[in-house]
Amino acid sequence: MALADPERGVSGGADSPAPFTEIIELNVGGQVYVTRHRTLVAVPDSLLWSMFSKKTPRELARDSKGRFFLDRDGFLFRYILDYLRDLNLVLPDYFPEKSRLQREADFFQLRELSKRLSPRVSKENSISEELCHSDWDEAPAQGTAGNNGPGGALLAPSPSQSASPSLSQENKKSGYITVGYRGSYTIGRDIQTDAKFRRVARITVCGKTSLAKEVFGETLNESRDPDRPPERYTSRYYLKYNFLEQAFDKLTEFGFRMVACSSTGTCAYSSNEPSEDKIWTSYTEYVFCRD
Repeated sequence: MALADPERGVSGGADSPAPFTEIIELNVGGQVYVTRHRTLVAVPDSLLWSMFSKKTPRELARDSKGRFFLDRDGFLFRYILDYLRDLNLVLPDYFPEKSRLQREADFFQLRELSKRLSPRVSKENSISEELCHSDWDEAPAQGTAGNNGPGGALLAPSPSQSASPSLSQENKKSGYITVGYRGSYTIGRDIQTDAKFRRVARITVCGKTSLAKEVFGETLNESRDPDRPPERYTSRYYLKYNFLEQAFDKLTEFGFRMVACSSTGTCAYSSNEPSEDKIWTSYTEYVFCRD
């Protein structure tokens, strides 16, 4: 049992009336992680070090299955845990969550990790890096030869302009974005005319990553597909709001128009009696295009 490792800074593990086991299960924001006790206490004076070396298991919050619970970003904790394993940070290419990861590093009191992230997480640099990848890599090579001096300087503001709806149509990339949603509603018996509609649970976004980010920006939830390069396609994004009209307004604002729509539906009864209420479930997709 490696509960009192002097090199890891673990203190009081063997003297604790209820010591931690070697293997620790964590529930971080709904995401389950399994790791070693020595990994959690790898950085002295960090929050996890204090929790798992200064306290007993009874003092820490647990979920319904007995796992230690942390109310933090479950997706970003994977990078916190990777850092604790060997005190080295390796992020994937096109990683858009650096500022949020720095916030998590500050919360867990990992000062060295936060210091490594801080030079690269200003909002201006993050937007510039993201848009340079999405626009520069895919834009046609026009006028690159002989664009020295002032010509080269003009390339700097163009990424920030590409996120603006007022950008000229010539500089906007063409492509398709598909917006889909699943909804349901209940229709009463035949003698009734009212229908009870339920709120749209989630609006999904499919298409090229760079186009989706250009249109929906911060309202795009990327937690299920965070490492997708700008030139690749994805069907795992969804929006942080539930109003289709809001999504349509955004697409129109950025020069997209609807070109197709399809819908499927199924019907079920709320009980075994056909005369009872009917519950309809439908899935609808809207295809938008920018020429």
